[in-house]
Amino acid sequence: MNAILIIALVILMGLVVYSLVRGIIAFLQSTREDLEDQSSDRASELQLMQNKMMFNRIKYQALAIVVVAVLLAVAS
Repeated sequence: MNAILIIALVILMGLVVYSLVRGIIAFLQSTREDLEDQSSDRASELQLMQNKMMFNRIKYQALAIVVVAVLLAVAS
């Protein structure tokens, strides 16, 4: 049981890092795009991608916290 939870935790941590990096890349690209083009008032595709990745990061972090809580409950 512990091995399965630890594997799940490692996978979730990897997904957190992946979402964080993709969100930061989208942020940097959208910032450069916004500096070059001031005519648009709507959210660009990159900004929507940034929001999606940051939401995914929060979701995966919450799931990782749940897994840690279950690990602590099982261990005691």
